[in-house]
Amino acid sequence: MTKQHPIRYGILGCGMMGQEHIRNIQLLDHAEITVLAEPNPDMLKKAQALVPSARAVSDLDALLEGNDVDALVVVTPNFQHAEQLLGIMSRCTLPILIEKPICTHIDDVKKLSEAAANYPAPIWVAMEYRYMPPITLLLSLIHGGEIGQRHLFSIREHRFPFLHKIDDWNRFNHKTGGTLVEKCCHFFDLMRLMTNANPVRVFASGNQAVNHRDEQYEGKTPDIIDNAMVTIEFDNHTRASLELCMFAEGSRYQEEICVVGDKGKVECLVPGPGRFWPTDTLGDAPVPQVIVSPRDPKGPKVMDVPVDSALLEAGDHNGSTFYQHQRFQRAIWGEQEVEVTLEDGLKAVVMGLAAQTSLTLHKVVTLSDDGLDFSLR
Repeated sequence: MTKQHPIRYGILGCGMMGQEHIRNIQLLDHAEITVLAEPNPDMLKKAQALVPSARAVSDLDALLEGNDVDALVVVTPNFQHAEQLLGIMSRCTLPILIEKPICTHIDDVKKLSEAAANYPAPIWVAMEYRYMPPITLLLSLIHGGEIGQRHLFSIREHRFPFLHKIDDWNRFNHKTGGTLVEKCCHFFDLMRLMTNANPVRVFASGNQAVNHRDEQYEGKTPDIIDNAMVTIEFDNHTRASLELCMFAEGSRYQEEICVVGDKGKVECLVPGPGRFWPTDTLGDAPVPQVIVSPRDPKGPKVMDVPVDSALLEAGDHNGSTFYQHQRFQRAIWGEQEVEVTLEDGLKAVVMGLAAQTSLTLHKVVTLSDDGLDFSLR
């Protein structure tokens, strides 16, 4: 496929995140959304308001019946991803961008890996955090040698509780994979990218301390955790930590990432979604920052990394969804390789599942050499 013809996108899943993908695809050149697939009437109506010309259907079968899509974007609930991806790969050869996590059970990892081995089209796992402008700058600095040999990595996310989703699917571990899969596979993916290594051991501790404890769904109380600390050792002798708190929405910055090397350190400060910032009392939302602190000569350098206002309006991820789609589009045209492969997505899920297991059993979990399985020590 060449740029001479717009890429026609079919969207499977038109909830909150699906609508963010729609708005960002609409900002691309050479792109057209032709099919919307969503079983929930209210969500489908909202998506149709964004793309009135698109064919509206209720499911994947109806989406694939036509000959009016060149690429698929899968934005359904976590627990549906594995089955839907296997179904898509068995029925067509369309390029696929699929939201994280790629699956929620360890048994699905091998199935997906084997099924995708001979799939002829790009499969791109949507790890938006890679493409936030301040994180992109952080990655370029550490990979460019700004802080020398990297040794320690930490990510702190202090944020708001899980939002309500259709049928409240995100309130239970069996549908999400657990908080450390659902929310944190982004961060485990970043850890692999920052360390340029694979994890070997995982230890996690956490619980459900504040959120959702007074909620009931069909007589059941949510079992998702709302805080955790995770330590991971990598095969190049580096180590990383994650500190998660989901009842800290009063924070100025939602994510704080720090990488320390033998020549200095670099930090990245990322605000949460602008729509949650109280501009009436606090003024403009914070601007992302990257701070470089060399050991010699001492003196931190603070860099603001503003994000285009049109991209901030299009979604909650600091412009990253747009930049991700730009690259996916180039991969469809054959102008670049897939940057977040199915294997990347699966390894991030395995790290999350290992952390969930460690947290539950209070044991260190050892990952396999290929990063696609784990066992208790």
